[in-house]
Amino acid sequence: MINVSVEAILVELAQKIKANPKPIRGFFAVYHFVLGGEENGTYEIKFGNDEATYRLGITEQAGCTLELSDENFIKLVQGTLNPAAALVTGKLKIKGDMGLSLKLQTLLYSYQTSSLRAGNE
Repeated sequence: MINVSVEAILVELAQKIKANPKPIRGFFAVYHFVLGGEENGTYEIKFGNDEATYRLGITEQAGCTLELSDENFIKLVQGTLNPAAALVTGKLKIKGDMGLSLKLQTLLYSYQTSSLRAGNE
C-alpha cells in the first residue's frame, strides 16, 4: 500500500527544485511517467527555466517516457528503487532517450532528502 501520494511526491520535488535550482540549471526536458496502480495515469514533468512543473496528462512530446507502477514511481523518486534492477526485472520500462533517463536519475538523487524517503521507512 502506498503511504504517500504521487502528487505529494511531485509537489515536494517541485518545491525542492524551486528552492535550489542549481542541479537543473540550463537543463530542458520533458518526461512522461505512465503509471499503473491506484494512481494510474500519465504524468508529465517538464524541466526548464530553472524549475520543474508537472501535470496529469500530456501537453508536450516527451524526450523520455518511463512506465512503472505508482508505488515504484514513488520508490524511484525517494531513492529506494534501483532503476537498473527495476529495468532488468521489468518493473520499469523506458522509451525514448536513454541519456535523459540517466540524467533523471542524477537529478532525483540531487533532491532526495529524508523527508522524501519518509514514506518507506
